[in-house]
Formats: sequence, C-alpha cells, structure tokens
Amino acid sequence: MKSIPLSYSLRNLWARRLTTLLTAGGMALVVFVFATVLMLGQGLKETLVDTGRADNVVVIRKGSETEVQSVVERSQAALVESLPQIVRGAGGQPLVSKETVVLITLAKRSGGKPANVIIRGVGEAGMVLRPQLQIVEGRMFRPGSEEIVVGSGISGRFRGVGLGEAVRFGGREWRVVGIFDAGRSGFDSEIWGDVEQLLQTFRRQAFSSLLFRLADPGRFADVRRHLDGDPRLLLEAKPERTFYADQSALLANFIRILGLTLSVIFSVGAIIGATITMYAAVASRTAEIGTLRALGFRRSSVLLAFLVESLLLSLLGGLAGLAAASLMQLFTISTMNWQSFSELAFSFRLTPSIAVRTLLFALGMGLIGGLMPALRAARMSIVSALRES
Repeated sequence: MKSIPLSYSLRNLWARRLTTLLTAGGMALVVFVFATVLMLGQGLKETLVDTGRADNVVVIRKGSETEVQSVVERSQAALVESLPQIVRGAGGQPLVSKETVVLITLAKRSGGKPANVIIRGVGEAGMVLRPQLQIVEGRMFRPGSEEIVVGSGISGRFRGVGLGEAVRFGGREWRVVGIFDAGRSGFDSEIWGDVEQLLQTFRRQAFSSLLFRLADPGRFADVRRHLDGDPRLLLEAKPERTFYADQSALLANFIRILGLTLSVIFSVGAIIGATITMYAAVASRTAEIGTLRALGFRRSSVLLAFLVESLLLSLLGGLAGLAAASLMQLFTISTMNWQSFSELAFSFRLTPSIAVRTLLFALGMGLIGGLMPALRAARMSIVSALRES
C-alpha cells in the first residue's frame, strides 16, 4: 500500500501560510490558558504543599483549621515535648518549636491597599526545623528584642518591611534586620520574630502551634495515638506536608475548576476553527485528492495525510502556546489564601509533566478538529473528485 509522504502535508501547510498561522494562533491561545492554569497550580503546590518536610509534625488544637485559630497551652506544650519519638538536640533538649501565629494588616507599597500578613513568633528551634530558610540580606533577629526578619516574597511589596525599615503593630515598633528566602515556600510570605516578645505584644499566654521533628518518620502513628489517648491534650498532629496541603485545598480547587472551565470553553472554539480550516483545505483540493486516488493511494492514506496535517497544525499552535506560557515564570503573583486569609505570593512553575500534558492537549484538539474533514476527503470517489475539478 502506498503511503503519502510527510513532506506533502508540510508543503500544504506552507502553501496556506496565512490560514495556518491564524488557526495555529487560535490554538496557541487555548494552549496558553491551559498551560498557565497548570503552572499556576504547580506554583501553588510548591509554595504551600512543599513547604513542609516529611519528618516534621505540626500540632494544633483539635477543630482548628489554621494556626491562627489554634491555641496550645504551655502545659500542653510541655507534655508534647516529653514524647519519646521527638528528635533530641544539644544537651538532650527536644527539638520543638513553640510558635505563635497572628494576622496583621499592612499597606502595600503600590496603591496603599491593605492586606493581611502572617506574623510568626519562633524560638531557636524554628530555624533548625526549617533548613530551607536562609537569611539573604542582613541578619537574624536577636532573641528578646523588637527585631523581625521578613520573607523575600513580601519585603518589597509592603510598606515598612524593607531591610532597615520599621513597622508598627501591637503598640510597638519593630525593626527589620534581615530578609530571608525560604525556597519559594509559603514562609516567604511571612514575618518572623521572637515568640516570647510577640506573645507579650499581642497579650497572649498560649502558643498557636508546635512543630517538632520525628526521630523516625514511621512513628507518626504512635504520636497521633498518644495525643488522641491523653484527655489533657485536646490537640491533633499532622505531618507538616499534609498540614500545608490542607491550607491550600480551597484555593487550589478554585484555580483548577476555573482553569478547566476556561480551557474547555476556549478549546471548543479552537476545535471549530481547526475543523473549518481543514474543511476549506479539503474543498479547495478536490482535484488533488482525486489525483492521489487515481495514482493508487488508498482511502486510508488520504485519511492519514489530512490527519497528519491537522496534527502538525495543532503541534505548531501547542509549541507556540507553551513557549508563551513559559515566560510567565518570570512573574510572581500574590493573592489571599482563603484558608488562612493571609497574603500569599507564588510563581508559575513549568515542569516536564506539564509540558507533555499541554502538548497532548493540543494534539487532541487537532485530532478532533481534523477527523471529520479527513474522513470526508477519504470518502471521495475518484470520478466525483475529478469531475468537480
């Protein structure tokens, strides 16, 4: 059986350059939206879900969805510190960070619009338990002082939180002595200070949460069983990654649903455009199709040639859309985390998996859009095709 060479389809696309570019451009826009949504979801995942470590455990009050809502009494914290599953640091002290988390309102540098920002009070163990966090400008705050360090995701976007500046909250003035980078995690959108000083500032007696590291990650079930079984501890434990995954659930689902809805709507238009383009190609090449059949090419060869042409068209649009979407990685966006009601900055992230799924999506549009015109071309009889010419 004779097969029509690939160069035939390529020459036909080149011969109809304007139509090819317009159709591929429409597909590129759809692919751009589809890829951008996936990249947005991936960026959110890396910011929140990947914030935690597999061997770290977060403890909050039962029924609390966020650290802001949680209360952990000092007596409860002391009982948790005695758990044998916790890693011991220098001097045999348990590696536990007792933290307080408060929302404050700061004005943005651009426009002065207010937004909620998380203030996190930590002790010495807070930095040890989060090795991804590094001071990139200035220095770490001194314990017992009115000094703070600010995440790189918000230091340039809010008034008073740049290096060397001062911001007032809780009736006290706090000096920014350092900027930290937390590896594109959610901590980049927080302000950190000494836990005891912040407790005094906000007139609190209890902590918001506890963070500790397990000596053996496989012992997490033992920790949860102990907390559930002690009536003095109305607390629940979650692996740190699970905890932050829960924090991102509402926003991630919204982005996913909105993105898929837009992609479906736009893809219908792109498929219709591809179909019209391919039908026009078939109508203008009736004599050519008849000649191919007369030369001995079978219906299946004609069908395959037109399908390949449609797939090449969609691949061109897919590559163009993916290239445009990749440029979104240069931008950082901020929005409100609907779970914690705080400002969250994150970036678009393009991964090999997203690139593959995007190109498959583009090829799928080309296949659907080119199938009916290809079938029409394949079904033409030799006599009818030559007569219509």
